[in-house]
Amino acid sequence: MSSFYQRYQELIAQGELKPDVDQDHCVKRLATLQEELEAVPPKGSILWRAFGKKPIPPRGVYMWGGVGRGKSMLMDLFYDNLDVNRKQRAHFHEFMLRVHDMIRVSRENDPGDPIPKVALDLAQDARCLCFDEMVVNNSADAMIMSRLFTGLVEQGVSIVTTSNRPPGDLYKDGLNREHFLPFIDLLNGRLDVLSLNGPTDYRRERLGGVDLWHVPNGETATEALSEAFFRLTDYPPEDRQHVPSEELTVPGGRQLHVPKSLKGVAVFSFKRLCAEARGAQDYLSIARHFHSVIIVGIPKLSKEYRNEAARFVTLIDALYEYKVKLLASADAEPDALYLEGDGSFEFERTASRLVEMQSDEYLAMGHGTQME
Repeated sequence: MSSFYQRYQELIAQGELKPDVDQDHCVKRLATLQEELEAVPPKGSILWRAFGKKPIPPRGVYMWGGVGRGKSMLMDLFYDNLDVNRKQRAHFHEFMLRVHDMIRVSRENDPGDPIPKVALDLAQDARCLCFDEMVVNNSADAMIMSRLFTGLVEQGVSIVTTSNRPPGDLYKDGLNREHFLPFIDLLNGRLDVLSLNGPTDYRRERLGGVDLWHVPNGETATEALSEAFFRLTDYPPEDRQHVPSEELTVPGGRQLHVPKSLKGVAVFSFKRLCAEARGAQDYLSIARHFHSVIIVGIPKLSKEYRNEAARFVTLIDALYEYKVKLLASADAEPDALYLEGDGSFEFERTASRLVEMQSDEYLAMGHGTQME
C-alpha cells in the first residue's frame, strides 16, 4: 500500500477529510502510479543500468471536475508522498511561461526546431511532472502543446494534471483548434482520465457562513480572515506563526513576495499590493497562481490616493477575470471606498464587481475557466 494512500486514509480517520467515492477512485489510481514510479531505480544507478533500456513510463493521470472537489488537494498529497529523485510540481500557466522562455532561448542559440530540445531539457529534471489547473487560453500554447507533451512522454515522463474540464473541452472554440486536437488525443491515449465531480464543493463548504467582506479594519476582521485562511487550507491554527511564504515570479523575472501562501491561497496587505509600484503583470500573475486571495487593510480612499485607487481597480479586474475568490477587510463597503478623485466614476464598476464577487454564482465558478 502506497504512503500516499495511507496518508489519505489517515486524514479521513482524523476527520480532516470526508469519505468521497469519486476521490477514492482517484486516490487508488494515484496510489498505483506512485508504486509504479517508485519501482523504477534512480537514473544512473546500477539497477537502472541493468534494465538495458529506458524504462517505459507509467501512464499518467488527468483529473477533472468542478471547483472545490479536491483535485489540487489530491495532487499535492500525491506529490508530497512520492519518493522519487526527479519530480516537479507547477501551476500550469507558470509552466507554460517557462516553456515559452526556454523556446526563445533555444531559438537564439540554434535556429533549428526548439521543441525536441525543450522536451529533453525538461525530462532531465523530472520523471514525474504535476500540473495544477490545466487551461488553454491562447493559440501560442495550443500550437506547441501536442508536440511538447509527446516529446515529454517519449522521454519517459509521467504526467499528472488537474483541470476543470475534460480533455475534449480544452481550448473549446479556440482559434485554429484543429492544430490542438492531437494534444487531446494524446491526453486520452497516454493518461487515465478520471472524473472528480462529486456532489460536494469542499471549498465552498469551507466558506459556508463565512463573511467575505469585513468592515471595519481591525482586530476582529483580522481574526475572522485568519480563521478563513485556516479553513481554506486545513492548516492547523496552532501553527499560525509558521505559515509558509512564497516568492512569485512575475513576467520579466521580478519577484513578488507573498507573505502567506498555502494550497492556492494567498494573503496580502493592501499596502503591499496597491501602495507600492505595481502593474497589471503583477496582478495577473497573482490571479493565475492563486484560486483565493485574502487582502487586509483596505482603507477608505480619498482623492490624494488616486494612484492606489487606480492600482486597486487593475487588481480587482485581474482577480475578477480569473474568477479568484476574494476575502478582504476594509474601512468601508465597496460602494463607499472611493467617492471622489480621479477615476471615482469609473470606480463604480469596481465596486459593483466587488459585490458580485461575494455572490453564490461567482463563488460557484471555477478558477480560470472563463478564459477558455
